[in-house]
Amino acid sequence: MEQRKAFYIDGRWAAPQGKETIVVDCPIDGSALATIPAGVVGDVEAAVNAARAAFNGWAATPVAQRAELLKKIQDQLKARTDEIATTITREMGMPYKLSQRVQVGSPTATFGMYAKLLADFSFEEQVGNSKVLREPVGVVAAITPWNYPLHQIAAKVAAAMAAGCTVVLKPSEVAPLNAFLLAEIMHEVGVPAGVFNLVTGYGPVVGEALATHAEVDMVSFTGSTRAGKRVAELASAMVKRVALELGGKSAGIVLDDADFAVAVKAVVGNCYLNAGQTCTAQTRLLVPAHRYEEAAHLAVAAAEAYRVGDPLQAETTLGPLASRMQQERVRECIRRGIAEGAEVLTGGVELPAGVNAGGFYVAPTVFGRVAPQHSIAQEEIFGPVLSIITYTDEDDAVRIANGTAYGLSGGVWSATDEHAERIARRLRTGQVEINGGPFNLQAPFGGYKQSGNGRELGKYGLEEFLEYKAMQFRPAPKS
Repeated sequence: MEQRKAFYIDGRWAAPQGKETIVVDCPIDGSALATIPAGVVGDVEAAVNAARAAFNGWAATPVAQRAELLKKIQDQLKARTDEIATTITREMGMPYKLSQRVQVGSPTATFGMYAKLLADFSFEEQVGNSKVLREPVGVVAAITPWNYPLHQIAAKVAAAMAAGCTVVLKPSEVAPLNAFLLAEIMHEVGVPAGVFNLVTGYGPVVGEALATHAEVDMVSFTGSTRAGKRVAELASAMVKRVALELGGKSAGIVLDDADFAVAVKAVVGNCYLNAGQTCTAQTRLLVPAHRYEEAAHLAVAAAEAYRVGDPLQAETTLGPLASRMQQERVRECIRRGIAEGAEVLTGGVELPAGVNAGGFYVAPTVFGRVAPQHSIAQEEIFGPVLSIITYTDEDDAVRIANGTAYGLSGGVWSATDEHAERIARRLRTGQVEINGGPFNLQAPFGGYKQSGNGRELGKYGLEEFLEYKAMQFRPAPKS
């Protein structure tokens, strides 16, 4: 069993001030995979002080040098792809081949994107008699989740460092091992001491200490809406900047003129990516009422084609959930859906056949005849559970799609992009896939309503970590 015994603070591996440890479970079989230190307030204090001491120097570092370091981090992530992919698969359950491409490929590309973006980004401009500067916000607390652990770290850390901020990272205790690998890389490539700091631990201790610390200028949080509200509440006492990327309950709308065989399979695939542990997952399949039977047949066929099992095995296409707590939560949501009268078309609460009984598996599940007001159509489940909801016309589809507390993502399928776009423009979400358009790291990522505030990725993500300063000059005298 791997044992991590130190935090990364001020450019070195530092012994924790507390004595407690946290066991990291392997979702494949439920065994203990590793232990990590459980941070205390004193560890947060040391990390924040290091970040504060390093800030002025890092903020003054020429942009080209910051870009060079980000590129070196990208190169080292790429060189260690197999090791990092295996680590993430073992700690949170995504099939290994997907981990290579998504869990490592995405953060690797993100560091590279910010290295390139800095070459063209303007940190100042002239506006009349004012010179407007973009300056780093300061010390950033980055609090990240377990579902795409390194991707979410990169979206915050790469952008913050590019902006000239220093960072204290608190990764999820469910999948923290990848963060230690990133800290090793930061050290190897020569990131100055205090620019990047890592403290692991529980949210109510480490996370809340970061959110309330007087020397933390900004908190960037990704996680549940409940936890995000708590972070915002704590940070508001000091009027510090808060960026939140929270839950979602996205709809995949299949219009009557769409190719149903393609569209329904694609929505199922979107829903089941990462065993449903994706905040943008299109967990509501909206179809015309008169084509329900056709859509249900296609969805069941797509769901039953998944091979559930050990994510380290090449034939597996759907791995376990990240934790036993999450497994139980999803199974309880399925029970509630049944109690509300929705029809289980495939899957359900029982373990899938052939899996390790100690692992955190949930069968790929499709509910039919789901009403828009059912809890499974309103609440984020974060598991491989799809709800099929029917609509009467396009206005009804838009109403249903917008009828939740969330607004993170969605998709529209039609015979033409133009038709799909007309519907997409009416959705109150931060992203919409048009006929399966792929994810774009350079586009803004974030949501409306209780899906959060602020945006990540691309130039939009960089701007989240910058402040405006306007310097007014006396106009030149008229000749």
